[in-house]
Amino acid sequence: MTAAAKAVPDARRLPVWLKATHGLGSIAYGVKDNGFATFLLLFYNQVIGLDAGVVGAAIMVALFADALVDPIIGELTDRTRSRWGRRLPWLYGAPIPLAIMWMLLWSPPEMSDAATIGWLIAFAIIVRALVSMCEVPSVAIVPELTADYDERTVVMRYRFLFGWGGGLLILLLAYGVFFGGPKGLVDPAGYFPYALTGALMMAGAVMISAAGQHKRIAVSNLADAKPAGSLGDILREMKKTLSNRAFLWLIFAALFGFINQGITFSMTNYMLGFFWKFDQGEMITYVFLLFGTMIAAFLLVAPLSKALGKREGAIVAGAISLTVNTAMYFAWIQGVFPGLPGKPSAEVMFALVFFSNTFAIILMILSSSMMADVVEASQSETGRRSEGLFFAGYFFMQKCATGIGIFIAGQILSYAAFPSAAKPGEVGDAVLTDLAWGYMLAVLVIGLMGLIVTRQFPISRADHEARLALLDDAARVDPDASGAHP
Repeated sequence: MTAAAKAVPDARRLPVWLKATHGLGSIAYGVKDNGFATFLLLFYNQVIGLDAGVVGAAIMVALFADALVDPIIGELTDRTRSRWGRRLPWLYGAPIPLAIMWMLLWSPPEMSDAATIGWLIAFAIIVRALVSMCEVPSVAIVPELTADYDERTVVMRYRFLFGWGGGLLILLLAYGVFFGGPKGLVDPAGYFPYALTGALMMAGAVMISAAGQHKRIAVSNLADAKPAGSLGDILREMKKTLSNRAFLWLIFAALFGFINQGITFSMTNYMLGFFWKFDQGEMITYVFLLFGTMIAAFLLVAPLSKALGKREGAIVAGAISLTVNTAMYFAWIQGVFPGLPGKPSAEVMFALVFFSNTFAIILMILSSSMMADVVEASQSETGRRSEGLFFAGYFFMQKCATGIGIFIAGQILSYAAFPSAAKPGEVGDAVLTDLAWGYMLAVLVIGLMGLIVTRQFPISRADHEARLALLDDAARVDPDASGAHP
């Protein structure tokens, strides 16, 4: 049986250089996420001048529309036949168009509000689709590299390390360089260098990562041809694959987590500048703090997963994050947060965010690692390995959830009657209190629902290892019937 036709990859440890090179490609996703979740609402609201609720709704519409493309991309990557295998043609072809479209997203010409909304929706869809053409085949490589239950978590933590690192690097440049002038984050001149730097980072990271893994994953599958089938046949196969019980529970649970992430990221600049009243130095320190939480999560996630398992580890991490984050805003509302009345203590806020964000990242890493284990669960039912389709389905849910989160953030801002062209220190306490209540209650309710659903995920370490043994036995008995041909 050739390397391309193995039913299940070896359950083996991978060299650090390969895990790091693989993770490098997620920088593009981190830069995109930072832009969409942290700056896009602010840019089109405070700089362009559109209503926050309208912008939030437009972004949600764009993400819903774009999300429909993801399962198609996933299925196409699974069916791609080339002398370099299924994933590399996508990783070499998508980055340059992505960089160009990213620049255009942040450069709307002067036109009517309706036309500007159309521009936002169109380029948001195009950018997110191109990011999927980079991210879906890249993350689909994870279950192909190793079948080891714990090693998949380790590989995923490298993806999150570079993804967060890329997003935080562009955020650091934004706070410290691009928007360092007196106008701050509402300076229109800062958005061109911000967009250009992001475009170069995204294209460069994906192409370097693909080239670095080339020798390891460039295995021809041209001989692995199978009839394409009718569109109806393909859709029926996709439906059967995506009906997997473990997959459905996991994306349902993750839906709530990514809604909360969309709310939090979209409101970050509002909260830091107007609520916590950070100056530029504290903004920069906050970026380093977030990178510190990524390092802490990188170190803690593997031992936590080994001790508790992925599902239980995710639930514990989510509960800790939710409790700390909610308590922080409740203390502010009650007037007992250190530093009140007046400017809240940045040091105390930093300490609480460190714990909250560390465990939030651990939750996300474990959720992604759990998705890799769904591949073999589906293979045992359908006879197909559908890494691309599963992770595309995961991204489909993530985009829908992020869109919902951004929409909810816009509605919270509208509910609080947050003023346009606002200046830090000039927003009334009543507005800030409504903002805090809206944010805290939304995050608390949505987060609790996510943790309840996570308990239903059915794959444990023992389940995964038993399934690997059965698939391996089937592959040795009958390689052609093992589901090796996706």
